[in-house]
Amino acid sequence: MNLTAKEIEEKLSAIHDINDPFFLACQKDERKTVQKLVKKWLKQYEKEQQLRQQFQNMCKYERALKEKGFRMLAGIDEVGRGCLAGPVVAACVILPDEFYLPGLTDSKKISKQKREEFFQYIMDLAVDVGIGFVSAKEIDELNIYNATKKAMLLAIDQLKQAKPDHLLIDALELPINIPQLSIIKGDEKSITIAASSCIAKVVRDRYMEELGKQFPEYGFERHVGYGTKQHLEAIEKHGVTEHHRKSFAPVQDALNFFNG
Repeated sequence: MNLTAKEIEEKLSAIHDINDPFFLACQKDERKTVQKLVKKWLKQYEKEQQLRQQFQNMCKYERALKEKGFRMLAGIDEVGRGCLAGPVVAACVILPDEFYLPGLTDSKKISKQKREEFFQYIMDLAVDVGIGFVSAKEIDELNIYNATKKAMLLAIDQLKQAKPDHLLIDALELPINIPQLSIIKGDEKSITIAASSCIAKVVRDRYMEELGKQFPEYGFERHVGYGTKQHLEAIEKHGVTEHHRKSFAPVQDALNFFNG
């Protein structure tokens, strides 16, 4: 092989088949630089295979439902349930049959940069996406469990392009006349729920970042409303905003303190 290591690296980057003749030829090349490139390619190939298998595993519920004749499967998940401030946000996502996004899983396990990339990819390809917001005030009025259900129902209602014929929901059952399947840790087990988890997470994080600009002393853009040390110290120092959930214990305690 008369190619330089740089040329070999460029050619390998376009290969995805372990039996590709060029890759097989590289394996026989005794140059150390080429062997390093072969090892690097194999490592990336193994990672891609693992992600492909993970994706296939996360499609099992979707495959089973489609075999029963369902076509418009909507995944539903929420974000922000355990926060002290900000809304609870739910997303409802219907994906096309040909959708493929290896690496998509529970949004909390994906880096912010990757979530943003996945968000755009899902939004571009989804058959339909609905978003449901329930404010801190409503959470206090309804309680977080009922507020979460309301956000999910609002997300379904926000679908404009398609009507779901079956729901895949992360850990909850909804009072709605559509067949549904509740899956514990659904964002790790169903690709449709994982997609909704990613959408809800990015939408809510962006909302909290904007809130951070309005209330810079609270650092909402960093902790997005969760009860971090920084957030609790800010509440203790500056008090409670209209975006805090007054029915949640740490916020209640702060209100009692400020009210004497």
